[in-house]
Amino acid sequence: MDGNFWVFGYGSLIWRPGFEFEESTTATLHGWHRAMCILSTLYRGSAREPGLVLGLDRGGSCRGVAFRIAAGKAEAIRQYLYDREMITQVYTPRFAPLRLADGRRVSGYLFTARRDHVQYSGPLSPDQAVALIRQGAGSGGTCRDYLASTVEHLERLGIRDAALARLLHRVDAP
Repeated sequence: MDGNFWVFGYGSLIWRPGFEFEESTTATLHGWHRAMCILSTLYRGSAREPGLVLGLDRGGSCRGVAFRIAAGKAEAIRQYLYDREMITQVYTPRFAPLRLADGRRVSGYLFTARRDHVQYSGPLSPDQAVALIRQGAGSGGTCRDYLASTVEHLERLGIRDAALARLLHRVDAP
C-alpha cells in the first residue's frame, strides 16, 4: 500500500466527484459489490416517495474509479465527502484495499451501505426496484438519470455492469 490518499468511486463519484484530484484510474475493490440498495429520501427522492440509489453492499467485488488526492487537500476532501454522503448516516466511511488498473495496491476511502439503517432496502424484486427508480426525484435530480449516467460512465471506462444495464432497460421500457 502506498502513502497517498485515494478515494474510491462506484456510482455518482465516477461522473461527479466534486473535488480536485491528481490522478484517476479504474480500480477493483474486493469484499463489496455495487448494488441498488439505498432508499434515497433527499438527493434522488423524498420521504413520501423515496428513490433508489447505489451502495456498496457486502460480498463479491466492484470495479470503479480510484482518485489520488494531493496530500495538502486530503483532509478537506475527506470532510467534503463525509458531508456529502453522511447526511442520513446510511453509509459507513472506511478504508479498504484497492487494486489499481496498473497493478498497484492502495488503500481507498469509501462508503459502504449500513444494513441496519432504515434506508437500506435489502433485496428487492426487479419490479420493486423499477417502481422506486421511476418515482424517485429529489434535489439531485431523478433516479432514472442517476442510473443512466452511472451506466453510461461505467461503459465509457470499459466497465460493464450487466445488472445495472438490465435495470435501466426495464426502467425505460413502456
